[in-house]
Formats: sequence, structure tokens, C-alpha cells
Amino acid sequence: MQPTVTQLTEQLIASYNTTGGINHLDGKNLPSKRAITNITVNLLCLLFPGFFGEKLIHSSEIKAQTTSLLETVLASLEEEIYKSLEYNPPEGAVKKELRNLAHSRTLQFLGKLPEIRDVLGTDTEAAYNGDPAALSKEEVIVAYPFIEAIAVQRLAHELYLNGIPLIPRIMTEWAHGRTGMDLHPGAQIGRYFFVDHCTGTVVGETTIIGDHVKMYQGVGLVAKSLAAGQALRGQKRHPTIEDHVTIYAGATIVGGDTVVGEYSTIGANVTLAQSVGPHSLVVQKDANVEVKNKKSGPKRSAAEFQI
Repeated sequence: MQPTVTQLTEQLIASYNTTGGINHLDGKNLPSKRAITNITVNLLCLLFPGFFGEKLIHSSEIKAQTTSLLETVLASLEEEIYKSLEYNPPEGAVKKELRNLAHSRTLQFLGKLPEIRDVLGTDTEAAYNGDPAALSKEEVIVAYPFIEAIAVQRLAHELYLNGIPLIPRIMTEWAHGRTGMDLHPGAQIGRYFFVDHCTGTVVGETTIIGDHVKMYQGVGLVAKSLAAGQALRGQKRHPTIEDHVTIYAGATIVGGDTVVGEYSTIGANVTLAQSVGPHSLVVQKDANVEVKNKKSGPKRSAAEFQI
């Protein structure tokens, strides 16, 4: 006999009562993930006019369209920031002050958009100059997932610095799902940043990255251990990468005390848990490859296949 909707409802309600840790009932109104997704898309339209919308924007229309989009973002973002502040109020804040605080912090954030655009211009330049497959900067912006990921991270980072709970992480996880690139909003990332291919990249919360850093897919800038859990909150857990460093695919750099000096190169698949000075070359040692004939016959070395 098939269960009725009433029976299914009762089963779920019973689950809500017994497994309470993943319910959010009778609490504060949390930010809406769908609303934040729409806000993020609109912010990308403001950062890159003519790229993320569906219609071409003529220069004669840019002021009116920008004003309209800013008004939309201001109203919706202010509401979501209010929910976030209500969920986790700043120390000493009174509830009746949260509306004004949400309004002022939203305006403060939107005032940072020109600065964010300036830095994203350097990221776009780094991506174009660093990838011979790129046909133009327009292709980089419209087609490269890296640009979307770093743009969202730089937006979320400003909200993170402004003490806005929840929303920054919702934004970067939305970008993570779309691009395969996991950039925590707390990470400090310098100018002229580029991650080629970008899939599988992980950059932790307390990471510091300097200017002109280039990375490839699968790089992890991560903590040594999270066994201490919440006791590690607020501590420097992730590495520091200085200016003009290149990190090749699959490399993992761990630890809050680990510093990679400027102009260094970290080779593919290296695991590094100690600091290296400027101009270092770090490679995987004794990475032997053996090639065998699938049929009977003598073994052949990799050198025999070199052209």
C-alpha cells in the first residue's frame, strides 16, 4: 500500500523532532540564497557592463541603466544584510539600530565597486597575458570561469571585511559551484592574480597572496590540520604567497607559518609545509616513471619515447 501525503508529512515532522540539528525553525530569518544569487549576478553586471547581461548597453544608456541596477541591488542587498546582522549582531548593537546599520554598510560596500573594478582590470590583464590561448580580454571576461570566481571573491571579501555574516560565504560557494574554484572570502588576494584552468583550486580563509601570482589547476593553499576545530578560529592557518610566485598544477602548500618567497616557483604535485626564501625553485624529487610494453617484451624507459 502506497503511503499518503498525510503519512509522509507525519514521518518528516517526526524526523524534524528527532534530528533537530539541521532545522531552522522559530529562529531568525536567514539570508535567502536565491536572493543573494540574484544580487551577485547583478553585481557582476555592474562590474562588467555589457558582459554579464543579455543585451548590449549603449554608452548613452549606461547612466540610466546603472542607476536602475544600483537601486535594485541597494534595496535587495540591504534586506539580506539586515537579516545577516539580525542573525549575528555586532557586539553592543541594539536591534532597532540594525536597519540603519544595514543601510550604511550596504552603501559603504557599493562605494567600493570602482576600486574592485580597478583590481579586476589587473586580473583580466594577467589572465590575457598569461594564457597564449586567449584571443582577447573580451574572451577572458565572457568565457573564463576564473574571472567570475575572482570577481565574486573580491566582492565577498569587502563584505567579509565589513563584518557581514553568512552572505560572503554564500556568494563564494555559489561561484565555487559554477567554476570549481574554492576561494574563501577571507583570503587576501593581491593584484594581477591569475589561475589557469582554475578547476580544483582551494584557497583558505587566512591565506595571503601577493601581486602578480600565477597558479594552475588543483593548487591547494590549505591548513596543516583542523583537528582542533573551532579552537583554531581567528588563527593564521593558511600560507602566505609573496609577489611574482608561480605555482604549478596539483601543488599543495600548507600551514599558517609557511611563506613562499617572492619570485619563487613551486613545481607540479609538490607538497610544501615549510617556508622557502625568495627566488626558490621547489620540485618533486625522484619522480620516476616506468613504461612497460602491454604485450610480452622488454621494458622500455620513458627516455625512449622522447622526441
